[in-house]
Amino acid sequence: MTQPLASGSLAGRTALVTGSSRGIGADTARYLALAGANVVINFRNKAPRAEKLAAELRELGVEVLVVGADLTDSASVSEMFDAVQRTFGSLDILVLNASGGMESGMAEDYALALNRDAQVRVLETAMPLLGEGSRVVFVTSHQAHFIRTTPTMPEYEPVALSKRAGEDALRERIPALAEKGVGFVVVSGDMIEGTITATLLERANPGAIAQRRDSAGKLYNVSEFAAEVAAAASDPVPADNTRLVGDTSSFTAE
Repeated sequence: MTQPLASGSLAGRTALVTGSSRGIGADTARYLALAGANVVINFRNKAPRAEKLAAELRELGVEVLVVGADLTDSASVSEMFDAVQRTFGSLDILVLNASGGMESGMAEDYALALNRDAQVRVLETAMPLLGEGSRVVFVTSHQAHFIRTTPTMPEYEPVALSKRAGEDALRERIPALAEKGVGFVVVSGDMIEGTITATLLERANPGAIAQRRDSAGKLYNVSEFAAEVAAAASDPVPADNTRLVGDTSSFTAE
C-alpha cells in the first residue's frame, strides 16, 4: 500500500468509515490509521473481519472502536454514534463508504433506502459530533455520479440512480455543514477492480469489466482507490466539492 497521508498527520483525530470491515472501506481505515487517526470500524454482518482489522490497526498504536450497525435502521445508527461519543467524545472524519443494492433477496426499495436515506441519516446523526475543521467524504462511482447524462449498464442503473439521489441529498446539506466549518467532498471513481459491485456486475454482464478497462485504459484497484478516499479526508476541499478518480472521458458532465 502506498500511503497517501503523511505519518502522524491525523494524530489525535478520530475517523469513522462506514462499511469498513472489507474492501475499499477497510483499506481507507488502514490509510487513516497509518496517518495516526483513531478509527471507528463499522460493519453490518462481518464481525470477525472487522475485529481482525481492528487488531491489525491497534498494532499501529491507534485506538480502534468496532461497531456493528445496520445503516438502514435509525436506532442502530443512533447506538453507533452513542458509542463513538462515549469512546472519543467527538468525530473529525466521517467517510460514507457503505453502499449496495445489487444483492439478491432484498426489498425493491433497498437500494434507495441504503444509498440515499441511510446516508442522510448517518450524516444527520453524526452532526452533533462534527466540529470546526471536520470532514465528510461520500464515496460513489462515475456510473452513478454521471447517471443523468451518461447511461450505465441496465443491471446497475437502479443502484446508480439511488447513489446519485444520495449524493444530491447530501449536497443539499453543504451550507449547513459549512456553517459548522465542516468540509464535504464527493469522491467518484470508475469501476474498481476487486469490489463486490464489480463482481456482481461481471456475473450479470460477463465481460463488462474488461470492456470498461479497455475503454478507460486503466481501472483502479481497491487499495489505489481507497488511497484517494483517504486523501480526500485531508486534502483541501475542491471548489465543486468533487474529487474525480480515474478516466472520465466517456462520461458527459451535467
